[in-house]
Amino acid sequence: MRHTLPVAPERRIRIDLTPLRTSPQFRLLFIGGFVTYLGSMITYVALPFQVAELTGSFVAVGLIGVAELVPLVLFGLYGGSLADRLDKRRLVILGEIASFALAAVLVLNSLLPEPHLAVIYVVAMLFAAVDGLQRPSLDAILPRVVPHDELSAAGALNSLRGNLSAIAGPAIGGLVLAASGPAAAYAIDAMTFVISASVLWRLRPVPPLAAQVAERSLRHIVSGMKYAWSRKDIMGTYAVDLAAMTFAFPFALFPFIAEDFAAPWALGLLYSAGFVGGMAFGLTSGWTPRIRHHGRAVAFAALCWGAAIGLTGIAPSIWWVLGLLAIAGYFDMLSGHFRQLMWNQSIPDDVRGRMAGIEMLSYSIGPLLGQIRSTTAAQLTSLRMSLASGGVLCVAAVTVACIAFPAMWRYDATTDAHVQRQRRDGADGTSEVD
Repeated sequence: MRHTLPVAPERRIRIDLTPLRTSPQFRLLFIGGFVTYLGSMITYVALPFQVAELTGSFVAVGLIGVAELVPLVLFGLYGGSLADRLDKRRLVILGEIASFALAAVLVLNSLLPEPHLAVIYVVAMLFAAVDGLQRPSLDAILPRVVPHDELSAAGALNSLRGNLSAIAGPAIGGLVLAASGPAAAYAIDAMTFVISASVLWRLRPVPPLAAQVAERSLRHIVSGMKYAWSRKDIMGTYAVDLAAMTFAFPFALFPFIAEDFAAPWALGLLYSAGFVGGMAFGLTSGWTPRIRHHGRAVAFAALCWGAAIGLTGIAPSIWWVLGLLAIAGYFDMLSGHFRQLMWNQSIPDDVRGRMAGIEMLSYSIGPLLGQIRSTTAAQLTSLRMSLASGGVLCVAAVTVACIAFPAMWRYDATTDAHVQRQRRDGADGTSEVD
């Protein structure tokens, strides 16, 4: 009889570092992504700070989301089509170069005696367009450089990377804004794009695995959307995430929350708190491969996110707000992990770029709509009513999404036909694992 040693409890929950050890290409993605996201989170804090400083208006801050929405939708779908037809590495690097140029424009605008509000909105629109063109390629690279059975570990590592950047970025941004103003914050972001581009340059080319059908761009996009609609399990996760972010995304209110509690020192912490919770999930994510009903995990986490955000509306102190945001961040990362795992394990390579474009829209449009909803509600009612009502609406909308998409609730990673097909393809050598 073969005997195996029992696995220590801490080994069952701590993060699995295997992809970092085994895949040099994944290490490059990890490092480059960390650097670029760190800088982007500094700008993420600086943009609403500068608009709030220039206008003092809830609505003016919310309009940043309006400015980003249309280009993100248009270029996200087109970027997904490009990712299925062109070298993904090249598209990612070009995106870093374009983002550097946009950050430089923000620096120059901020150095003017009277910075132009219109320039901030235009650059926000262009940043969204670049992100839409670049992000599907970046997301679609991962299953090409990591074995199928290590995708859960790689996804958890990417979550940890994102949360580390999101904790450090706002904290650095808050300090830089207080000490030197927006121009210095944007300059730091510009330099991170230079560094990340130099790292990602070392990636191998990632062209399509097989020759793609010579379809016109619009037809190519539509065929990808038809595939997405045929996957009701995946569509259910999109609906849950869209509901959660649209109704319970509080980031645009953070400058006003800090003001309401007379705690300007807490602005950076408000942006970082959720990512502290997300990092806690990443560091203890070793248990996730044992979960097979990924859709249920997505739904449960979204409900907990909404409840935590809603409770911030009745929080008695800034510390309660920070704690609730950390709890919300944990469940946000849990939801994102299983949503991305369903995507990575079950979608074939020939539509992966277009599906990445749709996936990007699902997790990007929600926060943008959330900015509009939360700031409008705050303007019409009050800051605290906006937070509390958002949590209630989130719980209700997620429940409706679960009822509308039963395939998501039934999803089982051990028996799903799409997962089994992709596992066989990986075993046949159709992925580019180091």
